[in-house]
This record gives sequence, structure tokens and C-alpha cells, in this order.
Amino acid sequence: MIRVLILCTHNSARSQMAEALTREAARRLGLSLDVHSAGTEATRVKDDAKTVMAEIGLDLSTHNSKTLSDVPDAQNFDYVVTICDSAAEACPVYPGKTTRRHYPFVDPSGGSLERWREVRDQLEVQFDTFVQALQEGRDVPPTYADSPAVSTQ
Repeated sequence: MIRVLILCTHNSARSQMAEALTREAARRLGLSLDVHSAGTEATRVKDDAKTVMAEIGLDLSTHNSKTLSDVPDAQNFDYVVTICDSAAEACPVYPGKTTRRHYPFVDPSGGSLERWREVRDQLEVQFDTFVQALQEGRDVPPTYADSPAVSTQ
């Protein structure tokens, strides 16, 4: 089974949405993935994340914000994907077998539900592409530089 970890700063929005979207893409494609998300600090899953994910049939109501210490076997992942610059900088070193990717997305916190939907939809495109590459045995995308959601924050 392929293990995937998605990291962000608070594990309250983008990483939670990406985790659910990655699981759903794997389910649709019949790919066995063990997907986790975590933050460099734990807070709570934001209500707006729950709302926009429910709109597409994905339930985050049982998700909890967590740090790496809450993730089982946290040093044993095939892929570690950071989705904000802060998490990329704080990400621990992983063994040689781990492939790291950085796909930065704008933080929708404090924005309108429309902004949340835009980030959700961009995450969905990116992680669908990621899972499809895994399913087809191709290299996962190295960057997400073409996205208007790319952020340097």
C-alpha cells in the first residue's frame, strides 16, 4: 500500500480538504492508498472547510486537526506533500525512499465561501492528477506552478 502524508501549518483547512479529496480520488480509481494529513501545529478543522467539502459529498465532521506526533508511523511515507510554504520549511527530513512534493495553495481562511470553493476545486484538480499518476505508475507532478492558487505565504 502506498502511504501519503499531506502537511500544512494548522491541519485545519487545506490539508484536511486535500486528505479527503485524495482518498476519494483513490477510491474512484481503485487505488489502495493510506492517506494522512497533519500540521506543524494542531488547532481545529474549520467550519468553512466542512461546508465546502459537504457540498461535493465529502464529510469532514469526524476529522480532527493533528500534528505529526498524532500520525501512525510518521517517518514511514512514500510521499510527503506540503501545501503551504510554512509547512515546507518546517517539514522534517524523511528517509531516501520518501518522495517530497510542494504544492502551495492560498489559505482561504477569512475569505468568502466562494474563495473556499476555489481552493477546494484547485486542490481537487491537483490531487486527482497526483492519484492518477500513482495509479498509472507515472511520476507524480513535481510542482503546481501553473495554478493561480500558488502562494508564497
